[in-house]
Amino acid sequence: MSEIAKILVVDDELPVCKSVAGALADSAYAVDTVLSGEEALRKCKEISYDVVITDLMMPGISGMDLLKAVHDLRPDTRVIMITGYPSIQSAVQAIKLGAFDYIPKPFTPDELRSLVARARARKDVHEDTKGLNIPGGLYCIPDNAWIKIENDGTVRAGVHHNLLNTMKAIRSVELPSINETRYQGEACALITDSKKHVLRMWTPITGRVVAVNNELQNDLSKLKNDPYGEGWLVVLAPTNLDSEKKNLALLKKE
Repeated sequence: MSEIAKILVVDDELPVCKSVAGALADSAYAVDTVLSGEEALRKCKEISYDVVITDLMMPGISGMDLLKAVHDLRPDTRVIMITGYPSIQSAVQAIKLGAFDYIPKPFTPDELRSLVARARARKDVHEDTKGLNIPGGLYCIPDNAWIKIENDGTVRAGVHHNLLNTMKAIRSVELPSINETRYQGEACALITDSKKHVLRMWTPITGRVVAVNNELQNDLSKLKNDPYGEGWLVVLAPTNLDSEKKNLALLKKE
């Protein structure tokens, strides 16, 4: 990945465009900015961008519409959605439709740079599941998080292997506390790798945390080596399982 990455930033607010472009002001990135989805589509027809960073809520061509158009026009381009709290459910839907990831406002320059670095790394990841034990019947936020519905009605959750494959060696995992409530689409766990990139595992289903996998603190290798078994992260008592499950996809075994 030594070549300069081409990044397109799309937001109808000029200060946001300038802020995002400033955070990515680096010799490894060539950043263009536009103020509408219509202008973004024109640019994408002319230039093959590595990453498009777009606001989800825009007049005219929305971020969701732009995602679909870019996906059809440039399948190899990674799309990152900028979202506000009220649009978290739409952000989960965007992932289901092929967005690489989303980043909620407010975010830090380091969080944005980490996400763009992972988006670039994703192009070099070969989806090899050899040696992974992936059970059937799992649901997921594609390429981010998975759930298993247990017999007692609780939901066990963990990190999708494709997301882990964009990271270097895992250095730390920050888990929620017992009895905390996590809402679908919000950050559930923070994982930091040896490059100091921070990964957010999104909460797949709203619920109260009833268990966390403290064993990971003793052996972080379980996270990558057995993400669907001993590498699980949390167990939730769901509050809206039937309705929120519709926002998820069945996890496919490659």
